[in-house]
Amino acid sequence: MPAPALDVEALLQRYDTPGACAAELLCDAHDPDATAFTIIAADLSSEDITYGQLRQRSERGAAALAELGVGRGDSVATLMGKSADLVVMLLAIWRLGAIHVPLFTAFAWPAIELRLTASGAKVIICDADQRPKIQATSSAVLVAGDQAQAPDLALAPLLATQQPGFSAAAVGGDGTLVLIFTSGTTGTPKGVPVPLRALAAFRQYVELGLDVRDDDVFWNAADPGWAYGLYYGILGPLAAGRRSLLLQAGFSPALSFAVLERFRVTNFAAAPTVYRSMRARTDAAANDIRLRRASSAGEPLTPEVISWAENTLGVPVRDHYGQTEHGMMIVNAWHDDIRKDLREGSMGQPLPGWTCAVLKDASDEPAPPEELGRVAVDTQASPMMWFTGYQDAPEKTAERFSADGRWYVTGDAGKVDADGYFFFSSRDDDVIIMAGYRIGPFDVESVLSKHPAVQETAVIGAPDELRGEVLEAYVVLAAGVNGDEALVTELQELVKTQFAAHAFPRKVHFVESLPKTPSGKLQRYVLRERRKAALE
Repeated sequence: MPAPALDVEALLQRYDTPGACAAELLCDAHDPDATAFTIIAADLSSEDITYGQLRQRSERGAAALAELGVGRGDSVATLMGKSADLVVMLLAIWRLGAIHVPLFTAFAWPAIELRLTASGAKVIICDADQRPKIQATSSAVLVAGDQAQAPDLALAPLLATQQPGFSAAAVGGDGTLVLIFTSGTTGTPKGVPVPLRALAAFRQYVELGLDVRDDDVFWNAADPGWAYGLYYGILGPLAAGRRSLLLQAGFSPALSFAVLERFRVTNFAAAPTVYRSMRARTDAAANDIRLRRASSAGEPLTPEVISWAENTLGVPVRDHYGQTEHGMMIVNAWHDDIRKDLREGSMGQPLPGWTCAVLKDASDEPAPPEELGRVAVDTQASPMMWFTGYQDAPEKTAERFSADGRWYVTGDAGKVDADGYFFFSSRDDDVIIMAGYRIGPFDVESVLSKHPAVQETAVIGAPDELRGEVLEAYVVLAAGVNGDEALVTELQELVKTQFAAHAFPRKVHFVESLPKTPSGKLQRYVLRERRKAALE
């Protein structure tokens, strides 16, 4: 029998209806005795949470949030690692018809504050070790665990006082489930509203792109503070009713091998940097790996990783392409019904319900095969497409669509061959992808510019064998200032504390001037080319 996810119309009829209810579709309709998540600790101890438990606990969570004044359409932010509390409270948010705002746990306060302000979050739910980051805020704060200092509230005793049975709200296919923020080269991060109907696309990718089956042990190693981890580590598996592993500990190659072996993982998804890091630690490789599927997303895979995976993991890694604004849409699918042979360097072909093309640089016309151009989505022929625009940013939204509205332009350059295989070339904007994380240089430049020694700065992504790219900064110093290692350290620490711990520049180059166009626009690509040449 064909896979249910192949039927685009049936998926949309399930998730894109006026009466669609997230709690019902993600939890309540599933077998209450089936395991929804296995939460794994650093010592490899684990806890299963069934759909029945998830329902009961999230009903209590919804009642607690309602007491705090959260209702349909309100925003609730989470600053949490992968845990049972996280998935319970996500379902609680959606049960209310409220909107989830994910916050990455490596963010510093300025990045957190920006998202809280833009979303108008009424409540922040955080882990105890994340609480010190949160400064003055009008949002109520819920702290996971048994204890909290007033005026904060501790989550565990608050849930214990509530009763299950809270009615789930129906928000319909257009109702917003998530407000997730993405960043580009200029301006502040942009809010991407994710509607309930996006669940159709998320489930489709889980079942067709990743080929997660009922009897699989599925592990998506990405962080749910970002799109790939949230869409396909939590939302997609819940929509499909598939068990998913969540590892509470931070990444290490040895621990990753141990999880694959101990939990007999059969279906694994991760960023290329995870595979590269594991490849670099041959001494940590496990002996009893049972993978039948391995997938990668976030940046292009290199051939040596695919060869290594076949030899070490017993299966090749298939590359998949997508964006925060869409989820995954062009993939080297694993499902038997649509799987095709891999072509070196290709990110695959569009999933059912998606029609993509490479447009010419000078016009909104499809380019001929093998010609480099702009990767785009045909909105008129892509019923699975759910993105309609950024929150409160009509100008940024307009930049993404052709004048007639037919094409959504991804901002990525690429080509397509005569057989319809797509190949990624580069990003049209200057977004840096480091270890699977997309980082807008403007965010880092804004922080660096706060330092009194900095007159002007530009941040680029430089090639890195392990992470794909790393951040490097070019800095024009204020008059009379000398650049030294102490200043480099100061600038790095400034970014770590004022933006995000993972996004600091690994190198700082002090220069006399920055390349610009005649109109004064910064030419980061010139710096990238210079750096690439210097590293060759």
